[in-house]
Amino acid sequence: MGANSSSISELPENEYLQKLSGSEPISENDPFWNQLLSFSFTTPTNSADLKLLEEATISVCKSLVEKNPRTGNLGSLIKVFLSRTKELKISAECQNHLFIWQAHNALFIICCLLKVFISRMSEEELQLHFTYEEKAGPSSYGVECEDLVEELLCCLIQLIVEIPLLDITYSISLEAVTTLIVFLSCQLFHKEILRESIIHRYLMHGRCLPYTSRLVKTLLYNFIRQERSPPPGTHVFQQQTDGGGLLYGIASGVATGLWTVFTLGGVGSKASAQLEQCSPLASQSLLLLLVLANLTDAPDTPNPYRQAIMSFKNTQDNTAFSSSNPHAFQINFNSLYTALCEQQKSDQATLLLYMLLHQNSNVRTYVLARTDIENLVLPILEILYHVEERNSHHVYMALIILLILTEDDGFNRSIHEVILKNITWYAERVLTEISLGSLLILVVIRTIQYNMTRTRDKYLHTNCLAALANMSAQFRSLHQYAAQRIISLFSLLSKKHNKVLEQATQSLRGSLGSNDSPLPDYAQDLNVIEEVIRMMLEIINSCLTNSLHHNPNLVYALLYKRDLFEQFRTHPSFQDIMQNIDLVISFFSCRLEQAGAELSVERVLEIIKQGAVALPKDRLRKFPELKFKYVEEEQPEEFFIPYVWSLVYNSAVALYWNPRDIQLFTMDSG
Repeated sequence: MGANSSSISELPENEYLQKLSGSEPISENDPFWNQLLSFSFTTPTNSADLKLLEEATISVCKSLVEKNPRTGNLGSLIKVFLSRTKELKISAECQNHLFIWQAHNALFIICCLLKVFISRMSEEELQLHFTYEEKAGPSSYGVECEDLVEELLCCLIQLIVEIPLLDITYSISLEAVTTLIVFLSCQLFHKEILRESIIHRYLMHGRCLPYTSRLVKTLLYNFIRQERSPPPGTHVFQQQTDGGGLLYGIASGVATGLWTVFTLGGVGSKASAQLEQCSPLASQSLLLLLVLANLTDAPDTPNPYRQAIMSFKNTQDNTAFSSSNPHAFQINFNSLYTALCEQQKSDQATLLLYMLLHQNSNVRTYVLARTDIENLVLPILEILYHVEERNSHHVYMALIILLILTEDDGFNRSIHEVILKNITWYAERVLTEISLGSLLILVVIRTIQYNMTRTRDKYLHTNCLAALANMSAQFRSLHQYAAQRIISLFSLLSKKHNKVLEQATQSLRGSLGSNDSPLPDYAQDLNVIEEVIRMMLEIINSCLTNSLHHNPNLVYALLYKRDLFEQFRTHPSFQDIMQNIDLVISFFSCRLEQAGAELSVERVLEIIKQGAVALPKDRLRKFPELKFKYVEEEQPEEFFIPYVWSLVYNSAVALYWNPRDIQLFTMDSG
């Protein structure tokens, strides 16, 4: 690096990097550091350039891995960075571009080196590179360097929470967030979930612990603010060379290159133009927050970052904090809600919303009390609607969010009062006007049908049906299309049921007289279909017994397809639940017959509305209320930790890991 570097391809031959990774120890006071940290080269903007940067860094790292135990140069570089960060806050206030620029460059080099070190060695080996120093006598561990890892981690956290976010500090703030992610990336190189980790221990105990709530709060505010990276040309001063020395032109232009490497660099298949439109700091902060929140609990201490996420309150909440949780804080819920509504296209924002609704009762209560709940629900429905384009984890999170929301009766009532106009993304049918509740039903039913024909995932349709069941007693003024789709889904299930029964019968006949051929196991398929049919009948029954007079369109659809239900009337699995449905069908069929033949749709609906008032409710059998509650499975970290790291791997701004090194998940799971 240094002033003479102009492109990534030149890095392996760079004299300053060669000296850093060479055999000679470099004192932290050596002028060499000023030269090393004054560099500029072409900004990587795509994964190919990032891979090139990785390869160039690896060549330096290999040499440093071999020689650092004798030179201690990594430790010296870290000490140089630590010494410069002590003045960062003042530098930001005084607009000292040069000082911030060099501190950033030092951290950038540390991050690049750490990333390769962590991918190639155990934490214990890594710690040796932080602590080993050459002494005048026999080699030993340097006492003053024993906690250099902790000091660096603590310094990064302090930098994130204490340095004001300005144009000149944006990149170093982003670099600090990125370096913390890199520190935690050891998980990527293990198939099993890490439950004991040196880095985790430092972050959950000791000097880092008091900063827990401030770090979580800052990362959340970074996500909320969505600050875009400053345009190139607003950060730092252009360095100039004069002979063999190095001079800085205070009034000269701006250095481009590595300064903006993490603000505009591309990741994976993303185009740089996309990244310019988003906020790298917001994206990276959210990823770090998700990683920290999903660290496993220590044997003696619950994860403090998760505790902070579970307990923070609204800035307008004046109630006292619980003394049992020292990590609680306050944040502006209105700003958080707005950001969550706007960012749901990304997996990580949906995962954050899930975590907050599931774990933080203050957030859940606030969200459910919003009068503009459609701003949050519509993006979630869009995720489910475009199920073919989303990864399965994103779909699961969106669906579980709906399930959590439908646990609340107030939500189930209010969504039918919100009228939407022209839902352009819903392509099956033009919806000029529909309630949010009816749209939710349509999208969930579509998800069930997609799952039945494509993925056949029992977990998915179970959660879909649970959400519909939670809502069913509160169905109000169902749109005619929503009512039709409920019955159409039942029709589809009925056809599948008959088909499996027929296959089972044919198989049984074919196997008679042949003791050798095994009988195909249709029993399991039949059992699953009958469970779903039973649930659909319970959902229809729940609506009829609790809000029949509010839903003439559902009664109309039921009467139109009344023949569907004949075969289930005497079926032992459905007899009890069919009694009410059969009663409703018979009651309204009789009234329609009395009204005469060839009735218009409008007249039929009028008769249904009149009949709903006359129907004797005491004749309908009472069933237990349908209520399903989302409960995380045991050891949720087995799902969430690989998921979070797959998001980091695929979405982190300008971070590249060799896919062949990844052990935690397969490449198609991200």
